[in-house]
Amino acid sequence: MTPDAIVIGAGCAGFAAATVLTEAGARVLVVEARPGLGGRATAFTDPSTGERVDNGQHILMGCYTDTLQFLGRIGAADRVRWQSGLKVSMIDRAGHHSVLALPSLPSPLHLLAGVLTWEALNWSERLSVLRIGSMIKSPANNPGARNNPAEAGCHTVRQWLMNHGQAPRLCEMFWEPLALAALNQSIDQAEASHFIRVLERVFGPDPSAAALVMPAVPLDELYAEPAREWLQQRGGEVRVNAPARVMVEGTRVAGVRVRDEAIAAPLVISTVPWHAFHQLFDEVPAGLEETVANATALASLPIVTVNLWFDAVVMDEPLIGLPGRHFQWIFDRRAIVGGDASHLSLISSGAETIVSQTNDQLTATALREVNEALPAARSARLRKSIAVREKRSTFSLAPDAPPRPGMLTALDGFLLAGDWIETGLPATIESAVISGHRAALQITRSPGHQITR
Repeated sequence: MTPDAIVIGAGCAGFAAATVLTEAGARVLVVEARPGLGGRATAFTDPSTGERVDNGQHILMGCYTDTLQFLGRIGAADRVRWQSGLKVSMIDRAGHHSVLALPSLPSPLHLLAGVLTWEALNWSERLSVLRIGSMIKSPANNPGARNNPAEAGCHTVRQWLMNHGQAPRLCEMFWEPLALAALNQSIDQAEASHFIRVLERVFGPDPSAAALVMPAVPLDELYAEPAREWLQQRGGEVRVNAPARVMVEGTRVAGVRVRDEAIAAPLVISTVPWHAFHQLFDEVPAGLEETVANATALASLPIVTVNLWFDAVVMDEPLIGLPGRHFQWIFDRRAIVGGDASHLSLISSGAETIVSQTNDQLTATALREVNEALPAARSARLRKSIAVREKRSTFSLAPDAPPRPGMLTALDGFLLAGDWIETGLPATIESAVISGHRAALQITRSPGHQITR
C-alpha cells in the first residue's frame, strides 16, 4: 500500500486520527513501535492465568463526547457501561461509608444538591460548596478563572479551593480525589486553571456529562483491536514493532523510515508521547527546535495500579473512593467486566511517593488499605497480586511547566496529536482523542492538504 497519510502511534490519538482520515477517503498507514496496540491505555496477558489485565484502570465520563463518538465510529459503543448520573461510594479514613449522588437537575444545581445531601459532611462543610458553584459554569457563561491569571494561572488547585472557601473535609472527600483522578498530580502542585476546565466539562449543562462510563472489556479490546479491524476493512494498514523516524525534504515532511524501509507520504501525524518525541528525528528539523526542547523538559508523573485477587467476593460495587489514602480508588473488575474471580484494581494517581516501592511493598500497602475499608476482605485469602507502574503515565501541569504545542508545526505536512498537545484538557483519553480528531480534520479541511481519493 502507498499511503496518503502515516500516523505514528497506535493509541487513542493515533486511531482517532486514522479513522477520521479514512472516512475522508485517505489510505492510512499506522505504525507502532511497541509489539502491542494501545500505547499507555492497553492491557497485557497475565502469564499465570491467561487473563487480560489493564495496565491501569481507566474510566470515561459522559462528557467524553469525542471518545464516545470515536467508539461509535469503530462499532465499539456497546463495550462500555453507562452509569445514570454520578453516583459513587466513598469510605473515609475512619471507615465511614457514604454515597455521593447527583440528582437530574441543571448544572450546577445537581452538584450543589448532591453535596448538600451528602451525609459524609456536616452542614457547615456542605454549605461551603455554594461558594464555588458559579465558578464551574460552562465557558460561554463563565469568563471566569481560567482566563484570569490572577485568579487561577498563578494558583495551585488547593489555593484556588481555599480562596473559594471550600471546607478542608470537602476538599479531602471530593475535590482532591476528583483532581487527582483528572490531573494525576497533587492539588498542591497542579495549576488551578486545568482543574477548572475539567469542572466545566464534567459539571456542564447536561447532567449526564458527569455520568461514569466504565469499559466493559480490557482496554485494547475496547478500542485498539476494533480500530485496527475497522481500518483494515477499509484498506488501511496497522504495523506493530515498527519504530518510525520522520523523513524530511527541505521544509516539508517526506514520510517515515521504519528501520531500513523508507515509506513516502505527504502527510504524517505524530501521536508519540512527549518523552519520546525527540526520538522521531535523526536531526531536529528547522522550526521544531523549541517544540522538541519543551517536550524534553516536560516532567513525567507516575500512576501505580495494584491488582489483588481474593478467594471470595469482598466488594459488591464497581467503584469505591478511598479519600486520604495512597490508593484513591478501588475498582471491582468482576462487577465491571464480569467473571467469577474477585479481582480488585487499586489506583494511585500522582504516585511519586510510592512508585519506587517494591512489588511486595506496594501489595502490602494496597492490601492494608483494602482491609481498612472493606470488612469482607479481612476474612478472605489473597490468591495473587500484580503491581503495575506507569512511570511516565502523564505530564506535569505545574504552573512552571513548559507550554504544550499546538497541532500545526513549522514542517509542512507534519502535524502533532496526543494527550500532551494543547487541547485545553489534562492527560486523559478524551484529550488524546480530541487531538487526533483535530489533527485529521485540519488535514481534511485544508485546501493545501485536501484528500481527493
